[in-house]
Amino acid sequence: MALIIIGFVIFLIGLAVARNQDNFRRFAAPVRILGAIVILIGIITSCIIQIDAGEVGVKKLFGKVQNDVLTSGLHFINPLLDVEKMDVKTQNYTMSGVHDEGQKSGDDAIRALTADGLEVVIDLTVLYRVLPTDAPRIVRETGLDFTSKVVRPVTRTKIRDNAVYYEAVALYSSKRDEFQARIFKSIEADFKNRGLVLEQLLVRNITLPAMVKTAIEQKITAEQDAQKMQFVLAKERQEAERKRVEAQGISDYQRIISESLTDRQLQYEQIKALKDLAGSGNAKMVIMGKGNTPVILDAKQ
Repeated sequence: MALIIIGFVIFLIGLAVARNQDNFRRFAAPVRILGAIVILIGIITSCIIQIDAGEVGVKKLFGKVQNDVLTSGLHFINPLLDVEKMDVKTQNYTMSGVHDEGQKSGDDAIRALTADGLEVVIDLTVLYRVLPTDAPRIVRETGLDFTSKVVRPVTRTKIRDNAVYYEAVALYSSKRDEFQARIFKSIEADFKNRGLVLEQLLVRNITLPAMVKTAIEQKITAEQDAQKMQFVLAKERQEAERKRVEAQGISDYQRIISESLTDRQLQYEQIKALKDLAGSGNAKMVIMGKGNTPVILDAKQ
Protein backbone atom coordinates (compact mmCIF):
# COMPACT_ATOMS: atom_id res chain seq x y z
CA MET A 1 0.00 0.00 0.00
CA ALA A 2 2.82 2.40 0.82
CA LEU A 3 4.42 1.88 -2.60
CA ILE A 4 1.11 2.60 -4.33
CA ILE A 5 0.78 5.91 -2.48
CA ILE A 6 4.40 6.84 -3.21
CA GLY A 7 3.87 5.97 -6.88
CA PHE A 8 0.80 8.21 -7.09
CA VAL A 9 2.74 11.04 -5.49
CA ILE A 10 5.58 10.65 -8.04
CA PHE A 11 3.08 10.47 -10.91
CA LEU A 12 1.34 13.65 -9.73
CA ILE A 13 4.71 15.40 -9.46
CA GLY A 14 5.41 14.41 -13.06
CA LEU A 15 2.07 15.92 -14.15
CA ALA A 16 2.78 19.10 -12.22
CA VAL A 17 6.25 19.44 -13.77
CA ALA A 18 4.83 18.95 -17.26
CA ARG A 19 2.32 21.81 -16.75
CA ASN A 20 4.20 24.49 -14.86
CA GLN A 21 7.97 24.09 -15.14
CA ASP A 22 9.23 24.85 -18.66
CA ASN A 23 12.86 24.19 -17.75
CA PHE A 24 12.12 20.75 -16.29
CA ARG A 25 9.40 19.73 -18.75
CA ARG A 26 11.74 17.23 -20.34
CA PHE A 27 11.80 15.32 -17.01
CA ALA A 28 8.01 15.07 -16.78
CA ALA A 29 7.67 11.90 -18.86
CA PRO A 30 10.40 9.95 -17.01
CA VAL A 31 8.88 11.02 -13.68
CA ARG A 32 5.44 9.84 -14.75
CA ILE A 33 6.89 6.56 -15.97
CA LEU A 34 8.75 6.11 -12.68
CA GLY A 35 5.54 6.83 -10.77
CA ALA A 36 3.63 4.30 -12.87
CA ILE A 37 6.34 1.68 -12.26
CA VAL A 38 6.24 2.29 -8.50
CA ILE A 39 2.45 2.06 -8.55
CA LEU A 40 2.63 -1.20 -10.47
CA ILE A 41 5.20 -2.67 -8.05
CA GLY A 42 3.07 -1.52 -5.10
CA ILE A 43 -0.02 -3.18 -6.56
CA ILE A 44 1.84 -6.44 -7.19
CA THR A 45 3.39 -6.55 -3.71
CA SER A 46 0.10 -5.56 -2.07
CA CYS A 47 -1.92 -8.14 -3.97
CA ILE A 48 0.34 -11.08 -3.21
CA ILE A 49 0.85 -12.15 0.39
CA GLN A 50 2.46 -15.21 1.92
CA ILE A 51 1.15 -16.86 5.06
CA ASP A 52 3.71 -19.10 6.76
CA ALA A 53 3.01 -22.57 8.14
CA GLY A 54 1.32 -22.45 11.53
CA GLU A 55 -0.19 -19.03 10.84
CA VAL A 56 -3.45 -17.60 9.60
CA GLY A 57 -4.13 -14.18 8.11
CA VAL A 58 -7.00 -11.98 9.29
CA LYS A 59 -8.14 -9.47 6.66
CA LYS A 60 -9.09 -5.91 7.53
CA LEU A 61 -10.49 -3.33 5.11
CA PHE A 62 -10.39 0.24 6.42
CA GLY A 63 -10.46 -1.08 10.00
CA LYS A 64 -13.31 -3.55 9.48
CA VAL A 65 -12.40 -7.18 10.21
CA GLN A 66 -13.60 -9.74 7.68
CA ASN A 67 -14.73 -13.15 8.89
CA ASP A 68 -12.82 -15.34 6.43
CA VAL A 69 -9.16 -16.15 7.15
CA LEU A 70 -6.15 -16.81 4.96
CA THR A 71 -4.46 -20.15 5.52
CA SER A 72 -0.77 -20.92 4.95
CA GLY A 73 0.50 -20.36 1.38
CA LEU A 74 0.47 -17.61 -1.27
CA HIS A 75 -2.69 -15.54 -1.72
CA PHE A 76 -3.78 -12.88 -4.24
CA ILE A 77 -5.82 -10.27 -2.39
CA ASN A 78 -7.26 -6.81 -2.70
CA PRO A 79 -4.33 -4.37 -2.35
CA LEU A 80 -6.42 -2.19 -0.05
CA LEU A 81 -6.66 -5.00 2.51
CA ASP A 82 -4.53 -5.01 5.65
CA VAL A 83 -3.67 -8.56 6.80
CA GLU A 84 -2.88 -9.39 10.45
CA LYS A 85 -0.88 -12.61 10.81
CA MET A 86 -1.68 -14.77 13.85
CA ASP A 87 0.26 -17.76 15.18
CA VAL A 88 -2.01 -20.82 15.57
CA LYS A 89 0.73 -23.20 16.78
CA THR A 90 0.92 -24.35 20.40
CA GLN A 91 2.06 -21.55 22.67
CA ASN A 92 3.02 -21.60 26.33
CA TYR A 93 2.72 -19.08 29.10
CA THR A 94 4.71 -19.75 32.28
CA MET A 95 4.19 -18.08 35.65
CA SER A 96 7.07 -18.93 37.96
CA GLY A 97 8.71 -17.71 41.13
CA VAL A 98 12.15 -18.29 39.59
CA HIS A 99 13.71 -15.13 38.17
CA ASP A 100 13.44 -14.87 34.35
CA GLU A 101 11.94 -18.35 34.01
CA GLY A 102 8.50 -17.18 32.92
CA GLN A 103 7.26 -14.53 30.49
CA LYS A 104 7.61 -11.83 33.15
CA SER A 105 10.88 -11.14 34.93
CA GLY A 106 11.01 -11.49 38.69
CA ASP A 107 8.64 -13.44 40.90
CA ASP A 108 5.50 -14.15 38.85
CA ALA A 109 4.20 -17.17 40.79
CA ILE A 110 0.55 -17.39 41.80
CA ARG A 111 -0.23 -16.94 45.50
CA ALA A 112 -3.50 -18.48 46.62
CA LEU A 113 -5.27 -19.12 49.91
CA THR A 114 -6.33 -22.67 50.76
CA ALA A 115 -9.29 -23.98 52.74
CA ASP A 116 -7.31 -23.90 56.01
CA GLY A 117 -6.33 -20.26 55.51
CA LEU A 118 -2.72 -20.89 54.46
CA GLU A 119 -1.03 -19.26 51.48
CA VAL A 120 0.58 -21.52 48.89
CA VAL A 121 2.79 -20.43 45.99
CA ILE A 122 2.05 -22.15 42.65
CA ASP A 123 4.27 -22.28 39.55
CA LEU A 124 2.22 -22.97 36.44
CA THR A 125 2.62 -23.42 32.67
CA VAL A 126 -0.33 -23.03 30.28
CA LEU A 127 -0.20 -24.67 26.84
CA TYR A 128 -2.76 -23.20 24.43
CA ARG A 129 -3.34 -22.23 20.82
CA VAL A 130 -5.58 -19.99 18.77
CA LEU A 131 -8.59 -21.60 17.09
CA PRO A 132 -8.10 -20.61 13.40
CA THR A 133 -11.79 -20.11 12.68
CA ASP A 134 -12.09 -17.75 15.66
CA ALA A 135 -9.05 -15.65 14.72
CA PRO A 136 -11.18 -12.79 13.26
CA ARG A 137 -13.28 -12.68 16.44
CA ILE A 138 -10.13 -12.51 18.57
CA VAL A 139 -8.79 -9.59 16.53
CA ARG A 140 -12.16 -7.86 16.65
CA GLU A 141 -12.96 -8.40 20.36
CA THR A 142 -9.59 -8.81 22.10
CA GLY A 143 -6.74 -7.86 19.80
CA LEU A 144 -3.38 -9.48 19.21
CA ASP A 145 -2.32 -9.04 22.85
CA PHE A 146 -4.78 -11.72 24.01
CA THR A 147 -2.05 -13.34 26.13
CA SER A 148 -1.97 -10.47 28.58
CA LYS A 149 -5.70 -9.78 28.31
CA VAL A 150 -7.07 -13.34 28.52
CA VAL A 151 -4.52 -16.08 29.20
CA ARG A 152 -2.76 -14.54 32.19
CA PRO A 153 -5.70 -13.01 34.14
CA VAL A 154 -8.10 -15.91 33.56
CA THR A 155 -5.53 -18.51 34.65
CA ARG A 156 -4.50 -16.66 37.81
CA THR A 157 -8.11 -15.97 38.79
CA LYS A 158 -9.29 -19.56 38.30
CA ILE A 159 -6.40 -20.96 40.32
CA ARG A 160 -7.20 -18.68 43.25
CA ASP A 161 -10.92 -19.49 42.97
CA ASN A 162 -10.33 -23.26 43.08
CA ALA A 163 -7.53 -23.41 45.66
CA VAL A 164 -9.98 -22.52 48.45
CA TYR A 165 -11.60 -25.96 48.14
CA TYR A 166 -8.43 -27.79 49.26
CA GLU A 167 -6.25 -27.81 52.33
CA ALA A 168 -2.62 -26.86 51.85
CA VAL A 169 -1.12 -30.28 52.62
CA ALA A 170 -3.70 -32.09 50.45
CA LEU A 171 -3.06 -29.65 47.60
CA TYR A 172 0.64 -30.40 47.89
CA SER A 173 0.28 -34.18 47.96
CA SER A 174 -2.84 -36.31 47.58
CA LYS A 175 -5.17 -33.81 45.85
CA ARG A 176 -2.69 -32.33 43.39
CA ASP A 177 -3.98 -34.21 40.32
CA GLU A 178 -7.58 -33.51 41.27
CA PHE A 179 -6.80 -29.81 41.66
CA GLN A 180 -5.08 -29.72 38.27
CA ALA A 181 -8.05 -31.40 36.57
CA ARG A 182 -10.48 -29.02 38.27
CA ILE A 183 -8.73 -25.83 37.17
CA PHE A 184 -8.20 -27.26 33.68
CA LYS A 185 -11.96 -27.70 33.25
CA SER A 186 -12.79 -24.19 34.48
CA ILE A 187 -10.07 -22.46 32.43
CA GLU A 188 -10.89 -24.50 29.31
CA ALA A 189 -14.44 -23.13 29.24
CA ASP A 190 -13.33 -19.51 29.50
CA PHE A 191 -10.64 -19.97 26.85
CA LYS A 192 -13.15 -21.54 24.47
CA ASN A 193 -15.45 -18.54 24.84
CA ARG A 194 -12.52 -16.35 23.81
CA GLY A 195 -11.50 -18.41 20.76
CA LEU A 196 -8.60 -20.21 22.45
CA VAL A 197 -8.00 -23.93 22.89
CA LEU A 198 -6.45 -25.03 26.20
CA GLU A 199 -4.23 -28.03 25.44
CA GLN A 200 -2.57 -28.71 28.77
CA LEU A 201 -2.18 -27.21 32.22
CA LEU A 202 1.02 -28.05 34.08
CA VAL A 203 1.22 -27.39 37.82
CA ARG A 204 5.01 -27.34 38.02
CA ASN A 205 5.50 -26.66 41.71
CA ILE A 206 3.48 -25.95 44.87
CA THR A 207 5.37 -24.31 47.72
CA LEU A 208 3.92 -24.55 51.22
CA PRO A 209 4.46 -22.04 54.04
CA ALA A 210 7.66 -22.60 56.01
CA MET A 211 5.86 -23.67 59.19
CA VAL A 212 3.83 -26.28 57.30
CA LYS A 213 6.94 -27.67 55.62
CA THR A 214 8.64 -27.92 59.03
CA ALA A 215 5.63 -29.74 60.50
CA ILE A 216 5.57 -32.17 57.55
CA GLU A 217 9.28 -32.85 57.90
CA GLN A 218 8.89 -33.50 61.62
CA LYS A 219 5.98 -35.85 60.96
CA ILE A 220 7.97 -37.75 58.34
CA THR A 221 10.92 -38.01 60.73
CA ALA A 222 8.65 -39.30 63.50
CA GLU A 223 7.10 -41.86 61.16
CA GLN A 224 10.55 -43.03 60.08
CA ASP A 225 11.65 -43.35 63.73
CA ALA A 226 8.50 -45.34 64.53
CA GLN A 227 9.13 -47.68 61.60
CA LYS A 228 12.74 -48.10 62.71
CA MET A 229 11.61 -48.95 66.25
CA GLN A 230 9.12 -51.47 64.91
CA PHE A 231 11.95 -53.09 62.96
CA VAL A 232 14.14 -53.21 66.08
CA LEU A 233 11.33 -54.72 68.15
CA ALA A 234 10.61 -57.31 65.50
CA LYS A 235 14.30 -58.21 65.39
CA GLU A 236 14.45 -58.55 69.19
CA ARG A 237 11.35 -60.75 69.16
CA GLN A 238 12.98 -62.98 66.57
CA GLU A 239 16.17 -63.18 68.68
CA ALA A 240 14.17 -64.01 71.80
CA GLU A 241 12.32 -66.71 69.91
CA ARG A 242 15.63 -68.12 68.67
CA LYS A 243 17.04 -68.26 72.20
CA ARG A 244 13.86 -69.88 73.50
CA VAL A 245 14.03 -72.53 70.80
CA GLU A 246 17.73 -73.08 71.54
CA ALA A 247 17.09 -73.42 75.28
CA GLN A 248 14.22 -75.78 74.63
CA GLY A 249 16.50 -77.87 72.44
CA ILE A 250 19.18 -78.07 75.13
CA SER A 251 16.58 -78.98 77.73
CA ASP A 252 15.15 -81.68 75.51
CA TYR A 253 18.64 -83.02 74.84
CA GLN A 254 19.50 -83.18 78.51
CA ARG A 255 16.20 -84.87 79.31
CA ILE A 256 16.71 -87.48 76.61
CA ILE A 257 20.30 -88.18 77.79
CA SER A 258 19.28 -88.45 81.43
CA GLU A 259 16.46 -90.83 80.60
CA SER A 260 18.54 -93.05 78.31
CA LEU A 261 21.69 -93.45 80.50
CA THR A 262 21.74 -96.34 83.08
CA ASP A 263 24.28 -97.27 85.77
CA ARG A 264 25.59 -100.22 83.77
CA GLN A 265 26.03 -98.05 80.69
CA LEU A 266 27.90 -95.44 82.70
CA GLN A 267 30.15 -98.17 84.20
CA TYR A 268 30.83 -99.51 80.74
CA GLU A 269 31.74 -96.06 79.42
CA GLN A 270 34.07 -95.58 82.42
CA ILE A 271 35.90 -98.85 81.73
CA LYS A 272 36.37 -97.89 78.08
CA ALA A 273 37.82 -94.54 79.07
CA LEU A 274 40.22 -96.16 81.57
CA LYS A 275 41.30 -98.68 79.00
CA ASP A 276 42.09 -95.99 76.46
CA LEU A 277 43.98 -94.05 79.11
CA ALA A 278 45.99 -97.07 80.24
CA GLY A 279 47.01 -97.82 76.69
CA SER A 280 48.39 -94.33 76.18
CA GLY A 281 52.19 -93.92 76.09
CA ASN A 282 52.09 -90.77 78.17
CA ALA A 283 52.75 -90.67 81.93
CA LYS A 284 49.52 -90.87 83.80
CA MET A 285 47.97 -91.59 87.17
CA VAL A 286 44.70 -93.26 87.40
CA ILE A 287 42.69 -92.87 90.59
CA MET A 288 39.99 -95.42 90.85
CA GLY A 289 36.91 -94.77 92.85
CA LYS A 290 35.71 -96.70 95.86
CA GLY A 291 33.95 -99.97 95.43
CA ASN A 292 35.19 -102.86 93.37
CA THR A 293 38.43 -101.09 92.26
CA PRO A 294 39.76 -98.99 95.21
CA VAL A 295 43.39 -98.69 93.83
CA ILE A 296 45.67 -95.94 92.49
CA LEU A 297 47.91 -96.92 89.54
CA ASP A 298 50.94 -95.21 88.12
CA ALA A 299 51.52 -96.52 84.61
CA LYS A 300 55.18 -95.50 84.49
CA GLN A 301 56.02 -97.43 87.62
